[in-house]
Amino acid sequence: MKLVLAVIQDADATALVRALSENAFEVTKLASTGGFLREGNTTLMIGVSDERLDELKRFVKQTCRTRSRLVAPSVPMGEQSEGLVNDPVEVPVGGAVMFVMGVQEFVKV
Repeated sequence: MKLVLAVIQDADATALVRALSENAFEVTKLASTGGFLREGNTTLMIGVSDERLDELKRFVKQTCRTRSRLVAPSVPMGEQSEGLVNDPVEVPVGGAVMFVMGVQEFVKV
């Protein structure tokens, strides 16, 4: 048995939770914040048997896509100079980060 913590973008959360629930994965959804842009994201706690771990990874990969985003560079006021360009920079965001942990005991009451 494994516990998977999947950190995904909020934009992908509804579709992934629906897909997992329709395929008999038990999911607990937690709101979280963090990452490079300090935006809201979603952390899913998913209990999964060793045999279904690859199937779970496929659902996450199919549902959680990477996007490009324009971000204004943040340079502290004291470090700005006339030669710096403050144009937005395109950065990749999204996808998923998954932590897979062994579960010693699972109790459902």
